[in-house]
Amino acid sequence: MTSKKHHVLPGFGLSLGYSLVYLSLLVLIPLAGLVARSAELSWAQFWQIATAERALAAYRVTFGTAFIAACVNGVFGLIVAWVLVRYEFFGKKLVDAFVDLPFALPTAVAGITLTTLYANTGWVGQILEGWLGFKVAFTPAGIVVALIFIGIPFVVRTVQPVIEDIEPEVEEAAASLGASRWQTFHRVLFPALFPALLTGFTLSFSRAVGEYGSVIFIAGNMPMVSEITPLLIISKLEQYDLPGATVLAVVMLVISFVLLLSINLLQWWTASRHTGRHVDEGAQA
Repeated sequence: MTSKKHHVLPGFGLSLGYSLVYLSLLVLIPLAGLVARSAELSWAQFWQIATAERALAAYRVTFGTAFIAACVNGVFGLIVAWVLVRYEFFGKKLVDAFVDLPFALPTAVAGITLTTLYANTGWVGQILEGWLGFKVAFTPAGIVVALIFIGIPFVVRTVQPVIEDIEPEVEEAAASLGASRWQTFHRVLFPALFPALLTGFTLSFSRAVGEYGSVIFIAGNMPMVSEITPLLIISKLEQYDLPGATVLAVVMLVISFVLLLSINLLQWWTASRHTGRHVDEGAQA
């Protein structure tokens, strides 16, 4: 006689129903309406709008700067997470709180602050431009700076729990066996950190692709140079060009979905490979 399992939440059918209704109202129905609206155009009209020279330039700026910012966040987010977990120092709690500041700070405030700092009259901008001849504000470099700011918490908070689960004795054991610091990181630590790091990279990249508020102030918004796709969509809406805005939104949706699906498949493959390696090692032992 089998006993019936007790679940705190409602049964599968009811839970699945709530989940589908909630997901449909917030995500699926709006996206379906977006696709349906773009379907009113002919394929020739859709292609003409989607591949216009200004639109292609906006795609390159949007995805290029988002990728660069996510890569930078991947490197330095890992370092920040490592320092917060492995070391004790004065003001650690304050630094840990600062990591979450981009979550709480309105993006428009972040954009104005970064523009003030990195303009040619700002504290940082006048040094970079006056002494080094490197202009940040009102260029694609300014977009990267803004996207780094809003994306780094995703990497830090994703990697931090994984580092906490790795015992320091693992590093000591590797060192006692003659491994160098690079070998310890490359062969012992990085394989365990990579799935979480890839997840943080994905979240940072996704957030950067759709960012608007913190970018429009520091980007300069020059067509063909520093104009992001969300801004181009807003410009078309202000001009009552609803079909054009819809087409660009669908293109962004498709590209973002393909990229995220590819990254998630890579993450799944990496995790399954890592699990399979542990199973093989256990069988050999």
